[in-house]
Amino acid sequence: MKKVNWQYTFGEILIVIIGISIAFSMNKCAENSKNEAQKNQYLINLKDDVISDKITLEQNAIEIEKKIKTADEILPKLNTDVPDKMMIVGKIFSIVNLTDFTPKDNTYQALINSGDLKLIDDFETKTAIEKHYSYYKIMQKSYLRMENIQKEYVGNYFIYHTDFDDFRNKKFGFKDEKLLKNIIMSMRGSFDIKLTATKNGIVSCDSLINLLNKKTPQVH
Repeated sequence: MKKVNWQYTFGEILIVIIGISIAFSMNKCAENSKNEAQKNQYLINLKDDVISDKITLEQNAIEIEKKIKTADEILPKLNTDVPDKMMIVGKIFSIVNLTDFTPKDNTYQALINSGDLKLIDDFETKTAIEKHYSYYKIMQKSYLRMENIQKEYVGNYFIYHTDFDDFRNKKFGFKDEKLLKNIIMSMRGSFDIKLTATKNGIVSCDSLINLLNKKTPQVH
């Protein structure tokens, strides 16, 4: 019977094990590198989305502040006989236009739906991202409040209490001015709530952008 060279056999086995270990390690490194690149791309896209949202919110804040100022000009003249009341007609129509906000959340939704949020292994960054997009939901309730006023009161008022023929004849066509004043007062209060929520949204955007800059200095 041929004698087995155990030293040679063990050497061969050891070479195979080392080869498998090296291959596994290389695959693991490649996977980690791929995950890191994917994570950074997510962070780049997230930051771009939040910057875009911030620009929209800043524009909204300006519009809402203008509407607050306009509402304050309108209210003292309603339900009175001041001679220059016609000057507020156009202003009334201007403040009922809705100022909308739809966040750019495609990147965030992709992170959630794909399960790739786990790639962001830094607890502070992950928490900040989730907190920011959770605030959007709270903020949008303030926007929805104004939308509800529009649906429930403004539309009906224009249909049932407005004479557009009077406007064409240079007359004040808004009837039941007391009701109109109440509606605009309600809108005025909603503008304040909406403005506060919008400004808080801007602060949240700034906070997340600054954090992403700190955590990923290579992201531009």
